[in-house]
Amino acid sequence: MGATRSRASWSKIETLAYGIAARLAILLALSLAGCASVAHLDALGARPAPPVAIRFGVDTFAFPNESRAKNPDKPDLYANYCFVMARAVTQFHRFARFDPAAPRLDPAGYARRVSEVVARPPWRAPLAADERVMIPGYASLHDLSREQEAAVKEGLVGRLWTLLHWTNWRVVFPAPGWHQERVARETLAELEAGRPVQLLVTNFPTIELNHTVVAYDYRVNGNGELDLVVYDPNDPRVPGTITFDREARRFVATRLFDTTPGPIRAYRMYYGPLL
Repeated sequence: MGATRSRASWSKIETLAYGIAARLAILLALSLAGCASVAHLDALGARPAPPVAIRFGVDTFAFPNESRAKNPDKPDLYANYCFVMARAVTQFHRFARFDPAAPRLDPAGYARRVSEVVARPPWRAPLAADERVMIPGYASLHDLSREQEAAVKEGLVGRLWTLLHWTNWRVVFPAPGWHQERVARETLAELEAGRPVQLLVTNFPTIELNHTVVAYDYRVNGNGELDLVVYDPNDPRVPGTITFDREARRFVATRLFDTTPGPIRAYRMYYGPLL
C-alpha cells in the first residue's frame, strides 16, 4: 500500500512538473512568435541623431557590480547585482527626479527613497515630474551613488529573484537571425523615442558572459553597422559597445568589460510583466 501511494504521489509530482514545463514552453514560443515578421534595418545613416536616453556618468551608478573571481577575498563584495543595477538605471530614468537645492537626508532616508524608486515595475510608463520620487540634495544618480554608496546599495532590491527570473533561461536556446534582427529593430525604435533598453547578453555555452547592459544611444560605424552604446554595470568608468552585424544578423561584443570580442546573443529585458 505504501509503495502504491508513493508511486501515486510521484505521478502527481511528475504531472505537475510537466504542466509547469509546458506552460513555460508555451510562453517562450509566444514570445518568439512575436518576432517572426521583422523589417530589415536600412537607411540607418539617413536617420537624424536620436535623443540620448540617459547620460553616462550622470544617470548611471558611480560604483561597479564586482566580480567574485577578481575579488575572492574582499569582505564587502558587491557581486551578482548587474541585473538589479541595470534595471534600477531605467527605473530612475522613469520614476525619479533630483533636486540638488533641497535639504539632504540621512543615509536611512536615502535608502528609503531608492527603495521607492525601484519598487515600481520598470515597464510602466514614465511618471510626470510632480509624481516622481524626489531625491533631495543631489543633482544625479551618479552623484548620489558616489557619496551615498552604502545607502543606495541598501535601497536596491535583493538580487535573488533577478538571478532566477524565468527569462534568464533564454541563454540556453539558439537565437535565429530574424530574432536578433528584431531585437536590434525594437531597440533602435526605443532609443529613437528616448527610452533606454535593458538587454540580456550572452555567449553561452562559453562561461564568460551571462550579463545585462543598458543601451542608451546608437551610431552607425564605418562599416555601416549599428553600434549600440551601453552602460555596463561592471564598468562605471566608460561606456561599452555592442554591434549589430546586419549582414550576419547577429550581435557582437565589441567592447564589454572583461569580455572577449566576438559573437553574442541579445534579448530585451523587463519591458513587460512576463518579459
